[in-house]
Amino acid sequence: MTKESISYADAGVSIDNANRAVAKIREYARGTFNERTLTEIGSFGGMFSGAFPDMAEPILVASADGVGTKLKLAFETGVHNTVGADLVNHCVNDILVQGARPLFFLDYFATGKLEPDVTASVVEGMARACKENGCVLLGGETAEMPDFYPPGEYDLAGFIVGVVDKARVIDGKSIVPGDVVLGIPSNGLQTNGYSLARKLFFEIGGYKVDSYIDELGTTIGEALLATHQSFLPQIDPLLESAGRNPSDSEGVDPPNGIIKGLAHITGGGFLENIPRILPEGVSVEINRGTWPELPIFALMQKLGNVSDREMFRTFNMGIGMIVICSPDNAGSIGAIRIGKVIAGPNDVKIV
Repeated sequence: MTKESISYADAGVSIDNANRAVAKIREYARGTFNERTLTEIGSFGGMFSGAFPDMAEPILVASADGVGTKLKLAFETGVHNTVGADLVNHCVNDILVQGARPLFFLDYFATGKLEPDVTASVVEGMARACKENGCVLLGGETAEMPDFYPPGEYDLAGFIVGVVDKARVIDGKSIVPGDVVLGIPSNGLQTNGYSLARKLFFEIGGYKVDSYIDELGTTIGEALLATHQSFLPQIDPLLESAGRNPSDSEGVDPPNGIIKGLAHITGGGFLENIPRILPEGVSVEINRGTWPELPIFALMQKLGNVSDREMFRTFNMGIGMIVICSPDNAGSIGAIRIGKVIAGPNDVKIV
């Protein structure tokens, strides 16, 4: 038994560092607040107005996600102001596929030893993405847990809530054979497939994060840290025409909207994500070569002799969001026609 006075800091947790981090976070979060925000950062719970006078039957849509092993690139490069934006944009896209616009976002940041500047850099990226998406950074949790994470590393998770009027929900139920499959291009791996990508580049290829690759026109680290973009700006103008018209009689199911279905191409690639929105009895046929696949995917496939199926099951292959609509509406969406809906057992064929 010691006679010395032991503090929380002696156990590896610095309340002072936490306070410094929160002070920085508060600045960034306040920049995302709007008239619906009813609490300050630091409250036990974030409060947000639940009034939706312009909606007949508002439906809340929620999602949670992480950034995965893309964080390893942030640790190795020392670039921390992009992974927060990755997280927000990923979550925004996940609720967007059901027609929801984001309302507010909360984060969970956990590390072994809190470095206020690193934490603030991560949150700065989150706040920037929240502002760009019209979303409030309502609160979160910053946890310092000594011995739980390796030095210099942290974990990151996000939670989002959005809203859509029930009449405007996008659920894929009206998708039928003959519909058109459109693709909105991605600018990189987004936030999925990084465990395989890191193995291919760093173990098999022997590259370093600062290795410059002519095919990519940049370093490996910069290419892999390309920010997961939000597709809300492109899809948002179309949301009011999604779903059923509120004046339609009860039980009228096919929607008269432009968008019949949306699929965010994240973990599971084309093969696992597109079937999530398909009704029974339909499949999707994707015509490879109808869009420009980013060079990074060809390079990875060559490095590991990766099969086509594995590539399309792991990566987005240069397409970040799938849009399904009738042929008549395809021209109004501004995306690349990459396939069609056919009769089948709810699968995806790459041809």
